[in-house]
Amino acid sequence: MSTAALNLCNLPPWAIASRHFNRQPQNLEIQGVRRANRLLFERLDQESCSDKRAKIFNDFMDVTFQLHQWQQQKSAGGRKSLKNSYLRFLRGWMFDSNGREGAVLKGWVESRFGLHPTYHEVPIEDLHSEGYFHYLVQRMRGAARTSAIHQQLDVLYEFTQYELQRRFSNEQHFTLYRGVYGFEEHVILEQYDKHRCLMRLNNLNSFTADFERAWEFGSRVLKTEVPLVKVLFFNNLLPTAQLQGEEEYLVIGGEYEVEVMIGG
Repeated sequence: MSTAALNLCNLPPWAIASRHFNRQPQNLEIQGVRRANRLLFERLDQESCSDKRAKIFNDFMDVTFQLHQWQQQKSAGGRKSLKNSYLRFLRGWMFDSNGREGAVLKGWVESRFGLHPTYHEVPIEDLHSEGYFHYLVQRMRGAARTSAIHQQLDVLYEFTQYELQRRFSNEQHFTLYRGVYGFEEHVILEQYDKHRCLMRLNNLNSFTADFERAWEFGSRVLKTEVPLVKVLFFNNLLPTAQLQGEEEYLVIGGEYEVEVMIGG
């Protein structure tokens, strides 16, 4: 997978993207985020109820990024920049992962983990292609609609990882499914047999834990083992956020060993 020379993680991009990482995942940490927001995680440590922890997180984000003050801004641009928080981008992704919100989320993955997108409306063959230029334009236009969106997503990722560690302390992987009609968004690197292959996934992807639900989105279903450390968001993380997407997981990409199931 095409990777950047640098990222903001504790592991290099080529390692995060590799099949070997997915087989034996290690903890990923965006540099400085937990330390800069240590008061949040200290408060979370004191709460045993996941719903109450979600409220603590929402309140923290509102105050830290002044999201609740959007109505007090004098200009329309100022109001929009605060109102369009990380929640707006998650909703946008669930509506259309190839829209501006999707470009911003893929851009966050690219800047933090060093994994370049391989698809955004069209395949992105390399960093000099027209497809990559179009993605960059969408990314810049989307990011201009809000304030400190990358920093908001940093805290969201670390909160997601915190919750996964508390809820699934004995697990390293989830078995997840993704419905597809073709492989335009993904590249088959090695074919192991008729149904199993090594696939390069886009740098951010939607999966579901519901096998039957996955068939609603394609004539084929990709089944794979996803490291918990590669989950940016899952649907019941924030139960009061009114985010649609049944059993949806946002998964950071790379090389995945995949079983392809074909409908009858």
